[in-house]
Amino acid sequence: MRTYKDKTELKAEISKIFEKYIAEFADIPEVLKDKRIEEVDRTPAENLAYQVGWTTLLLKWEEDERKGLVVKTPSDKFKWNQLGELYQCFTVTYASLSLQELKSKLTENVNSIYEMIDLLSEEELFKPHRRKWADEATKTAVWEVYKFIHVNTVAPFKTFRTKIRKWKKLVL
Repeated sequence: MRTYKDKTELKAEISKIFEKYIAEFADIPEVLKDKRIEEVDRTPAENLAYQVGWTTLLLKWEEDERKGLVVKTPSDKFKWNQLGELYQCFTVTYASLSLQELKSKLTENVNSIYEMIDLLSEEELFKPHRRKWADEATKTAVWEVYKFIHVNTVAPFKTFRTKIRKWKKLVL
C-alpha cells in the first residue's frame, strides 16, 4: 500500500485516480447502466454503487466518532465476514439511481472525504491509534486513518476502472 508524506499528497492522489475513474462513465448510455455481461462481475450501476457504498461508510465512521457514538465497522448491520451481503446492500440501496445521480453522489462523497482529511490533523491521519473506529476495524493489524481512506478510494477506483473499461470494450 502506498504511503503519503502529507495531506496534500493524499488528496492529490485521490483526485488523480478519481478523475480517471469517473470519466469512464461519461460515454455510457443510461439505458445500458444495468447491462450485465458474463466477463465482468458488475454492471456500470453496480460498479458505482459499490464506490458510493464504501465512501459513505468511511464518512459515517468518522462522523459517528466525532459525535461520540460507538462505531461498528463495516456497518451497523454487517460484520466483516458478511461483505457479500454488504455489497448486495450497496446494490439495493444505490444501483437503482441513474448514472448521473450515482456520479454526483460519489463526487459529493469524495469532496466530503477531502473535507474530512482537512479536518484531521497530520497526526490523526498518519499516526496509529488516533481513531477508535480504525482500531476496532482491524483487530490484529494497526492501520492509520489514511490507509482506510486509501483502500476506500484510490485502490478501488483503480481496480474498478479496469472493470468498467473491460465492460465498455465488450458492450459499447
